[in-house]
Amino acid sequence: MTRPTPDPDPRLVALRRIAADQGGVVSRRQAYASGVTRWEIRSAVRARRWQLIHDQAVCLHNSEVSLTGHLWAAVLQGGPHARLDGAAALVASGLQRFEIRSIRVSVPRGSRVRRTRRYDIRQTRRWSAEDLAPGGIPRTRVEVAAVRAALWARTDKEATYLLTLVVQQGLARPESIGAELLRVRRDRRRLLLHAIVNDLLDGARSLGELDVGRELRRRGLPAPVRQVLRQDRAGRYYLDLYWPDLKLVVEIDGIHHLWAENVVGDALRQNALALDGDTVLRLPLLGLRLRPDEFFAQVETAMRAAGWARPAA
Repeated sequence: MTRPTPDPDPRLVALRRIAADQGGVVSRRQAYASGVTRWEIRSAVRARRWQLIHDQAVCLHNSEVSLTGHLWAAVLQGGPHARLDGAAALVASGLQRFEIRSIRVSVPRGSRVRRTRRYDIRQTRRWSAEDLAPGGIPRTRVEVAAVRAALWARTDKEATYLLTLVVQQGLARPESIGAELLRVRRDRRRLLLHAIVNDLLDGARSLGELDVGRELRRRGLPAPVRQVLRQDRAGRYYLDLYWPDLKLVVEIDGIHHLWAENVVGDALRQNALALDGDTVLRLPLLGLRLRPDEFFAQVETAMRAAGWARPAA
């Protein structure tokens, strides 16, 4: 006769339900509220069924902790008013193609800071209850997090890349980022961020377009119309940079243009433009970095061939 299976412990069922929404991680406070004692936590950790991430966060399994689990653990470690900030908040809000080096957590001034080498938990005078994103893991709103991530970036290039990604991936509009940027009164990178947002407001949607736009201005070449919608028999597509009066198109090629699924579409689009009488120049980002003078010389040559001339000094 088989022995009946014991009923699952309702305390653990409730705790695992919480952990399922938090990357497998709970706080000690949540465990205690579910009725699990500190001695039971200690026993599960010693038996290697659970693992401590730090003194305030417990992972209810013994395998590798996911990024989502670490994001939750960082917030739980920070305390009741903690929230993800900067790039960590952006990743938690869905930002892709950006790897965070450390998880930044902000708490109000005067809060107790439980410091850990694993997470970057800091008091900040910029903490505001109005900046909390609705729902999900406690985090700063995308617009605010984007500005702070850019201010805290290692380099100007990374700051530009972050803001461009946020707009490119549709997480925030450049207008809302600009509104949050006006709250920043003093920072060494403030003027740079204003310039980036102005470029984004002007229609640029990739780091390459921003760089090319600046180079065109620096070299005294006319500004293009950006992200122009065209349509052929196969469908609709956008042109990166277009001079309608010169019938000149410059397409900026990132690494994704080399992927097999994009090669055919790119070729068909370029052929359609050529059949319409447009001159199409391709500018790979690698070429922009390594041999910019030669590529921009070609752009100027195409402009002159179409009838453009530099204004008299």
